Amino acid sequence: MSNPLRSLKRLPWTPLLLNAILTVFWIFVIEFLLWLGLMYVPLVRDVIGILYAPPLNILMELAVAIGVGALAVYLLEIVHSQVLINAGTLWALLLCLMLVMIIKALLPIPALLVRPGTTLLVGMMVGIFLKGKPYWR
Repeated sequence: MSNPLRSLKRLPWTPLLLNAILTVFWIFVIEFLLWLGLMYVPLVRDVIGILYAPPLNILMELAVAIGVGALAVYLLEIVHSQVLINAGTLWALLLCLMLVMIIKALLPIPALLVRPGTTLLVGMMVGIFLKGKPYWR
């Protein structure tokens, strides 16, 4: 009988963690640019105000979370192309991404788009597995 912990030990944790850090860095850059737009461009302020109004805010949070998951897989394909991507790697990527998101939330950095929670977890899971669909096998 195979040991399930052995397969966990064989996962490429270091590249996945670095990929999660890189993904969160790019999210931070996007949030910073959005913050600048909110401060200095009234049109951006109005559009974001409409998109994050109560009827659409849940859909926007989910859409952003799906984009974060897809961005993580995209960066994994490009930056760490030597990593063999399969279903286990995608689950480990989700774990690393959620860990880095929680660490980012503990820092005194304001979050405009991404806040840790169940919506973020579900959205990242959908984004990771939609973008990583060719690697499920």
